[in-house]
Amino acid sequence: MISIAAVDKNWGIGKNNKLPWKIPGEQRFFREKTYGKTIIMGRRTLESLPGGKPLEGRRNIIMTRNENAFIPGAETAGSPEEVLSLIHGLDPDDVFVIGGAQIYRLLIPYCEKALITRINGVYDVDSHHPDLDSDPNWRVASVLQEVTCPGGVSYAVHLYENRFFLG
Repeated sequence: MISIAAVDKNWGIGKNNKLPWKIPGEQRFFREKTYGKTIIMGRRTLESLPGGKPLEGRRNIIMTRNENAFIPGAETAGSPEEVLSLIHGLDPDDVFVIGGAQIYRLLIPYCEKALITRINGVYDVDSHHPDLDSDPNWRVASVLQEVTCPGGVSYAVHLYENRFFLG
């Protein structure tokens, strides 16, 4: 599994269930990486998507505590163990954890990699991705791209590796 997120300098990811930025290049990167793959998200993240519907062109797994939840176009799981059961046998590079904060915290130990877009700024946020820089199990393997957008916003996409899976 791969955690994929855009974060600010303090690992912030959102406020009031919304992204605090709109960066077309970052959104395009997310689409390109996840299209045709399996994505895992929480119910609140699902509700934040356009129309509150699963993302098209992807297998959507929604983590929810509601055992009776029925979400057209998606599968549901109530625990990390259920998620692992649903993705058993898939290539780990074809499964992405897309948020929110609670789902990242629950599933990051099971992720082999993380694609983290580090936005050069601090935003008003109320939710965070786990800080992989301060976690001894994680290391930056490479910087995939660095971008400066019109208007001065800059970001860099970092590939992190979970040392636990490196052997």
